Amino acid sequence: MNRREFLASATAFSLIPLTARAADPSAEPVPYTPGNAEAAMDAGQIVFLDFWASWCGTCAAQSRVLTELKAENPAYLEKIAFFVVDWDQYGTGELAQALTIPRRSTLVVLKGREELGRLVAGTGKAEIQALLDTALAAS
Repeated sequence: MNRREFLASATAFSLIPLTARAADPSAEPVPYTPGNAEAAMDAGQIVFLDFWASWCGTCAAQSRVLTELKAENPAYLEKIAFFVVDWDQYGTGELAQALTIPRRSTLVVLKGREELGRLVAGTGKAEIQALLDTALAAS
């Protein structure tokens, strides 16, 4: 394989996740903006908040596990409202302060305004699945 073929193949393979996400937009969490997650909480929904930063390796690991778990169990997508809170933009905002979020890579599950569980910097599949299962049990 020459360099040109390698680069073309690498480019094609790197686009696969984008096309898969475009085919199933429900698999994507909603980017947080002030008020959208709060509205879901006030409506009594099960809300999953992912305090995330683009430069955070732990956040990337959590994201990979969440994507895998959502693919394995569609009930997560049916019963839980997922929001990604950009740490760089909202890490010191009202939502993070109200929930006493210590850092990026914090995952929080709420039913309405009641916190059901959280995971700080955990990347293990079993611990993230346990958090999601807590959310499902409350739905």
